[in-house]
Amino acid sequence: MTRVLLIDDEPSLVFMVTDRLEAEGYAVDVATDGDTGLARALERKADVIVLDGMLPGRDGLDVCRILRQRGVTTPVLMLSARGQVMDRVVGLRFGADDYLVKPFEFVELLARIDALTRRTAAPGRTADVTRFGDVVVSRRETSVSRGGVPVELTALEFKLLVYFLDHPLATLTRDELLDAVWGYQAMPTTRTVDVHVGVLRRKLEPDPPTPRYFLTVHGVGYKFAG
Repeated sequence: MTRVLLIDDEPSLVFMVTDRLEAEGYAVDVATDGDTGLARALERKADVIVLDGMLPGRDGLDVCRILRQRGVTTPVLMLSARGQVMDRVVGLRFGADDYLVKPFEFVELLARIDALTRRTAAPGRTADVTRFGDVVVSRRETSVSRGGVPVELTALEFKLLVYFLDHPLATLTRDELLDAVWGYQAMPTTRTVDVHVGVLRRKLEPDPPTPRYFLTVHGVGYKFAG
């Protein structure tokens, strides 16, 4: 049974989401403030965390940031009433895997939760080890190191990296990456792919401003040149 940790302080939303998810066969744990939610998330019992950006006490962005700093890779779906592009970008940069603006339809929430659980189950199925430059990627161990030093990636960042590794020198459109890695069709204006490629560059490129491996194909998408 997939376990969802819902961290939100809006009673009507908590009731609706909990009721509908349980009807779909999910187990749901609820926290209504940031500190309680952080404590439960650190227990790593959830398969997916649905996290409101605005919470009593510690806000959702801070919760997400601390989770990633402590090595928790559980997928995080951020909820927010703020729909501006920069708000979404900030959430993704703090470690969220996806972003959903309130109000939303339950079917979209369910689809995104399903996509998160599917894609985070994929890494580590093969024993392949891939090397490029001083970077070593182990699919079986879902681990990455650079110059012998471990590099922390979220589950989503790891899957995006593996998709690039599996398609060397191929020009990959943003839509293809969204469909293959995120598992759904995002809004055309989203910068989700750009933000995550930027994270991979920052963590794995020798000189991130002048990338050697994760190359931009202007007007199309990206290419991995490892």
